[in-house]
Amino acid sequence: MEYQILRQMVEKFARTYGSARGLLCAHAPGRVNLIGEHTDYNGGFVLPMAVSREILVLFRPVDRGPVRLWSENYGQWDEFDLADISPSPDQPWANYVRGVAHVLLEAGLPVRPIEGIVYGDIPIGAGLSSSAALEVSSALALLTHPPGGPDRKELALLCQRAENAFVGVNCGIMDQFVSLHAEQDRAVLIDCRSLDYDLVPLESSVVRVVVCNTMVHHELGASAYNERRATCESAAAAIARRVPGVKQLRDVSSELLQGCRDLLSEVELKRARHVVTENERVSEALTALREGDNARFGELMNASHESLDRDYEVTCDELNVMVRLARRQRGVLGARMTGGGFGGCTVNLVLAEEVDRFSAAMAEGYREQTGLEPGVYEFLPVRGARVERI
Repeated sequence: MEYQILRQMVEKFARTYGSARGLLCAHAPGRVNLIGEHTDYNGGFVLPMAVSREILVLFRPVDRGPVRLWSENYGQWDEFDLADISPSPDQPWANYVRGVAHVLLEAGLPVRPIEGIVYGDIPIGAGLSSSAALEVSSALALLTHPPGGPDRKELALLCQRAENAFVGVNCGIMDQFVSLHAEQDRAVLIDCRSLDYDLVPLESSVVRVVVCNTMVHHELGASAYNERRATCESAAAAIARRVPGVKQLRDVSSELLQGCRDLLSEVELKRARHVVTENERVSEALTALREGDNARFGELMNASHESLDRDYEVTCDELNVMVRLARRQRGVLGARMTGGGFGGCTVNLVLAEEVDRFSAAMAEGYREQTGLEPGVYEFLPVRGARVERI
């Protein structure tokens, strides 16, 4: 985040709370997933990177009293007692903070009241994981960080639990995990079952990651997400009745899926086929990156989008327009939707020398075809969440 914006938030804190003495700032970046979509809650593999947009919680611990937070983005106050946490009925953003506080306390961790300001520059509803960034930055602000406190894997799982159980979105672990574990100039390969991970270099001198925001987010997203997760679980359970040892679609190969297709409904087969082939694409993409084969990586991104469109059915007209536009541009190696779907963003792998021309062409072409003004962002991989003294 730009230094000038941070200084403005510090000044806002001082005006709101009387001074900026003892001020701390919890940073948590958003993420873009390069490949591996809707595989995380199926125990599979993902390859995201943290992006240079983040959620800040500027905060100061207090000795007693409620948690008090001002959201600069929403222009709203939230206040809640740590001894009696319930969902806010009319401020959805606040439930991510409240949910994190609730699960940290349930886990027996030392949570302190704070006063603070929340601000973010991650586009809301764009598939760049503003919700997980808010969860992670809130967790870092609320914890007293004693010796032997939760490690980053445990903290990611607790933030995921807050979104699953308190907010009611059955997300996987990817978003919280990458926000906590990312490193500069690296993508993060995550095994979403074991939570083993590897840092994979990205050659930013050769290729760049450009994210294009459709500026739409269709309302069926949350319910359709939960429905697809349930369908994947039912498909895995059906296969497990024939093949012992299958716990999730992670355990299913393309060959095994083909041999068990008679067990599945048409919808279950399509959803399972996407997840199974997407896991295989992540494995191939990792090899391509390590061998410097950016063209092959782009081809796999393209195949991922086609699978998300045909088999998982989470694209929309605007996403498909954006992908078609991108693939017609010079220097584009791959283009696909990223995030939960039904709107949000595409991620594009673009030769570094073509980024400026690509960005201008995408803005003009999308505007002409849809009448909407897109957001176009060039991202470099950044480091993960942290707390700094201001």
